[in-house]
Amino acid sequence: MRASVIQIAVNDDESVEARRRRVAALVREQAGTDLVVLPELWTTGAFAYEEFGREAEPLEGPTYEAMAKAASDAGVWLHAGSIPERDPDGPLYNTSLVFSPSGDLAAAYRKIHRFGFDKGEAVLMGAGAELVTVRLPETTLGLSTCYDLRFPELYRGLVDAGAETLVVSAGWPERRRSHWTLLAQARAVENQSFLLACATAGTHAGVPQAGHSIVVDPWGEVLAQAGAGEEVLTVEFDPGKVAATREQFPALKDRMLGLQPPARP
Repeated sequence: MRASVIQIAVNDDESVEARRRRVAALVREQAGTDLVVLPELWTTGAFAYEEFGREAEPLEGPTYEAMAKAASDAGVWLHAGSIPERDPDGPLYNTSLVFSPSGDLAAAYRKIHRFGFDKGEAVLMGAGAELVTVRLPETTLGLSTCYDLRFPELYRGLVDAGAETLVVSAGWPERRRSHWTLLAQARAVENQSFLLACATAGTHAGVPQAGHSIVVDPWGEVLAQAGAGEEVLTVEFDPGKVAATREQFPALKDRMLGLQPPARP
């Protein structure tokens, strides 16, 4: 399987519409790839809280339309990163979109864990409530977004739902980049899964971004990692390695907690 992780630079000097056109062109350039992954909130910038309300769009808004067309033109599965979604009947959501090679929406995931410690995203956006997986011909994806990476129970739930390849779309700050790499490897190892983590580059709303998107195999080996700037990180991997790893080292079968309700006293 061939995957391209597009680490987009998000900077204040580029309009949302210009960036949308540029990213669509980058996706089209990945024709021949099975899966393309984009970062979190690349239209606005993950830390540009004041922009969320102004740039929020309905699920089937301009980013949806541009990315659906790009996926179809390239003939790829596209994890289009996330957008600030405006639900007509509720709050804003940090929502990821996945499109099939025909340009149809295959899944939408509303971020469950909101970052900000009672400010920023944590108060401006609603929390998602559902784990989301997507079946591709080669593997089953488990979807997650940025701050989710710090909550291992989410990934264990995705594995229980059949995920073999975990995808993280993020706008991770440079000042905590060491955590980014550490947690990406930990989530891959503990769930015996491939993990593709796509982050933003650049500086937006005064917050330097970590970049360093990363692809990790089920043993925690780093297959590829980007640098600090905008970059297309392309890697080939064998999804069959997940089943082989779980059979060779069947740690998931030895789980004792979280599998059934506790016995009554």
